[in-house]
Amino acid sequence: MLSVEAAAGSTMPLEAVASSRRASALLHPLRSRLLSMAREPASATELARKLGLPRQRVNYHVRELERAGLLRAAGRRRRRNLIEQRYVATARSYVLAPALLGPLAPDWRSITDTASADYLLALAEQVRADVTRASEEAAAEEKRLSTMSVKAQFRFETPEQRTRFAEEVRRALVEVIARHSSPNLRGDGRPGRGRPYRLVLACYPVASETEAEEGRTP
Repeated sequence: MLSVEAAAGSTMPLEAVASSRRASALLHPLRSRLLSMAREPASATELARKLGLPRQRVNYHVRELERAGLLRAAGRRRRRNLIEQRYVATARSYVLAPALLGPLAPDWRSITDTASADYLLALAEQVRADVTRASEEAAAEEKRLSTMSVKAQFRFETPEQRTRFAEEVRRALVEVIARHSSPNLRGDGRPGRGRPYRLVLACYPVASETEAEEGRTP
């Protein structure tokens, strides 16, 4: 087995899919499986052998994934008297951009109950849309997008404990924001100075199934 062409480029850890064509390819059951198997370079023949499927069928779907920009050429190798083209997924994982839903995309501003799951889900989609756009802008300018995120897991034993926690976190955030940032809007309604940032803090119950998946006992 001899490699005759080196792979080019690098695989991203995560890629947002914003076009309907790419999303359609990503959601196809066989194609999504092929993508997961192509996190390391592989040819259509290798993938077909692992799946136990005809090479022609797998090769068709590999080509469609390449046309959709989800697989890219990753070198060739000689196998017996043939030279096989190998492919690799453009990313380790993918997310679908909320913009794919167009006017059906959720809008947190239209949900009045700010303590509801609907509001939180809509807000999470806004975060994904914001970060996707900011990432695309940074990539176009060949810059690194800096973000901040905090993840913690804990438990509340009583509703009163949860209420006190929420009140103190809200008060602390207001104080920190006031001390270390500038107003988003000026008095006349114009944007304030500096680059705008959005802070989203979410706290929600974890389902027992999630604990089981993470290897913890509920």
